[in-house]
Amino acid sequence: MSNFDPHKKVYPAQGGTYSMLDLLRSFADPDLEVDGISRISDLHMKVGEPVRYRLDGELETIEDGEPLTQEILQQLVFSLISEQQRQALADNPQVDIDTGYFWEEEQINFRLNIFHDRDGTACVMRMLPKHVPEIDEIGFLSPKVWQEICELNQGLVLVTGVTGSGKSTTIASLLNYINKSRKARIITLEDPIEYVFRSEQSLVSQRELGKHLSDFPNGLRSALRENPDIIYLGEIRDVTTAQLALTAAETGHLVLSTLHTKDVKGTFSRIIDMFPPERSNEVAAQLSFSLAFAISQKLLARKSGNGRVPVFEILKNNAGVANLVRTGKLHQVFSKMETGLSEGMNTLEQHLTELVESGIISKEEALSHANDGNLASRLD
Repeated sequence: MSNFDPHKKVYPAQGGTYSMLDLLRSFADPDLEVDGISRISDLHMKVGEPVRYRLDGELETIEDGEPLTQEILQQLVFSLISEQQRQALADNPQVDIDTGYFWEEEQINFRLNIFHDRDGTACVMRMLPKHVPEIDEIGFLSPKVWQEICELNQGLVLVTGVTGSGKSTTIASLLNYINKSRKARIITLEDPIEYVFRSEQSLVSQRELGKHLSDFPNGLRSALRENPDIIYLGEIRDVTTAQLALTAAETGHLVLSTLHTKDVKGTFSRIIDMFPPERSNEVAAQLSFSLAFAISQKLLARKSGNGRVPVFEILKNNAGVANLVRTGKLHQVFSKMETGLSEGMNTLEQHLTELVESGIISKEEALSHANDGNLASRLD
């Protein structure tokens, strides 16, 4: 029988001794929630350092937390995984364990990654959201954007940003609305499954990398044989996946996916650069035809200090935009967004200006995240 128990109090902090479940309670603390969503996203544990939480995007050390020893860290983390997984970590220092943990008491799912570094064992736990935000709560400047996306029958919708910028939450909200309002077949390919959908008007199948599919390209090929109307592809990571996504969007499917790029212009470059140089013109032409919307987003600190707010850069692919993409004039895409407010488009700076003028974020926060160096003059 295992000696590892998540209720066992082993870690000295905040004037007491904490168990693994005690450390997780911060994720369920109503005082650390905004609109029902925890301000804490991750828990970090590493030998030689005190426990840290990621609060509003910043790492914060637990009050009076002792540096973790190898023994205490293993007592905490190993209580959440199987004996087989513990043995795998013990046998090979190059192994990392990617697994899940369901906290039944609070009905919260976590994703764990456990690995070795030069000091010993380390672990990151990310809370997977319990509830899908309603699409009108996401924070688009204009409802026209999500209304049009949710009515699309085909095309590629890309949501981009750095890790932790809320991309999957935005897409989940779009899928949630479609699920409630359309009679469609939705197939998701995710790594991992973050939001769980129950079929409503739509019929939804969710598949997870490593459990239900070996990789995204094979998962996408399989999905295309399953009579889908809408496919959510967790991330476009390679040229094969990119080609399949473009083809699926061309052949009568609505495809939603994510990319790690900092702005809309970089999204085009990232896709095109995945392919050999001799195919650049061909891919640009295909992208100009397949793309429906490109959305780039960031999460910024609220002026109140209470949580974060998303800010969006949005491009709708109309005839003018398609021509710029096809002819490689990507530097002119910005002006199309700037003048496309009536179609639901906006630049990041236009959204930042709105948030500053509304008192939601500070001028300093806006300037530190702007893509355009001229924002300061607009805010004066």
